[in-house]
Amino acid sequence: MKILFITDNFPPEVNAPATRTYGFCKQWVEMGAEVTVITCAPNFPRGKVYDGYTNRLLQKEKVDGIEVIRVWSYINANEGFIKRTLDYLSFAFSSFWVGLFKETDVIIATSPQFFTTWSGCALSVIKRKPWVFELRDLWPESIKAVGALKEGFIYNTLENIELFLYRNADLIVPNSPAFKQNLIHRGIKEKKIKVILNGANLELFSPQEKDQGLISQLGLKGKFIAGYLGTHGLAHNLDFILNCAASLDDPNIEFLFIGDGAEKENLKAQARRLSLDNVTFLDPIPKDQVPAYLSIFDVALVPLKKSDTFKTVIPSKIFESAAMQKPILLGVEGQAKELVENYGIGLSYEPENKKDFLVQLKKIKKSGDLYSKLVANGKPFAEEFSRNGLAEEMYRIIKILYN
Repeated sequence: MKILFITDNFPPEVNAPATRTYGFCKQWVEMGAEVTVITCAPNFPRGKVYDGYTNRLLQKEKVDGIEVIRVWSYINANEGFIKRTLDYLSFAFSSFWVGLFKETDVIIATSPQFFTTWSGCALSVIKRKPWVFELRDLWPESIKAVGALKEGFIYNTLENIELFLYRNADLIVPNSPAFKQNLIHRGIKEKKIKVILNGANLELFSPQEKDQGLISQLGLKGKFIAGYLGTHGLAHNLDFILNCAASLDDPNIEFLFIGDGAEKENLKAQARRLSLDNVTFLDPIPKDQVPAYLSIFDVALVPLKKSDTFKTVIPSKIFESAAMQKPILLGVEGQAKELVENYGIGLSYEPENKKDFLVQLKKIKKSGDLYSKLVANGKPFAEEFSRNGLAEEMYRIIKILYN
């Protein structure tokens, strides 16, 4: 089976869409599929092309058996609605034209970003091949949730296009059961929706001793480290965490933020204004170094803004942290909260409730028995949501379309 996968993010980028796409495609190659990924020059989140790559019309490489075709796009930092939209539209246009010349049996297009699926839909019509909408984000609803777009003509137009794409897709693969319910409620047929959750690559993420050399290098010896590793964006509510850090009365707790994003500089400025001496910011790190940095976390922070939209989201950080047997402190309601509490892999606080956050953080730090239970529960959870197993499940579903 020949699979054409269209995605805006792919390694060496290290965000969740890039990681999931690479993991699934690698597994499909090992299962006998011919996989071609059309993507752009790696640039997320700073909008600067990574060393060793150029933003040109076409460049090809082979990554673990996956044919990777990188196309030109208008590259911009992950900030500003209009510029980001131009970025997204240019990739949709370029990926469509290159995709016309690739032989395939099945087309997969993933969101975010939303416009990638436009390319997948158009290619499906012209090539007369089935296409799969991999749904990772309810867009445009999610950008409304962070205040980047208000209801009105533009929002309503994008929502109508969104519903058209759902109806047009031969299969929709959301990564959250709540996404499925959202679509059914909006008139999409249940039989064409198959949920495949996120998961962790257990070959990369597994329990390991704390990297003491790294702890010393960062000057964090003897600290209880509450860590966040990922995109610093509008949705992630890291300004709330900094406000909590300012109110904390425990000098042994250190907040460690690793990554980049549209809000990174604003967050650093906020930390300076608050004169915080219990917060450390680090630049993004390569994927192969992530386990070492996760190893020094005592608790993994998974926050999002308080919004009904985010009640449907299950952040991928949950799975990787649990695989490393790191207790999770979750600031997300809905599906993610149910998952974390039902499996006993962490504690949750009400999003944007400072008092609740501080109470739950101290509870994790001070209760040895509770901490041990949260650690132990990570292993069976991670094994149940192994990324390879989830990739195999999605492959079997896709193969039904091919046959």
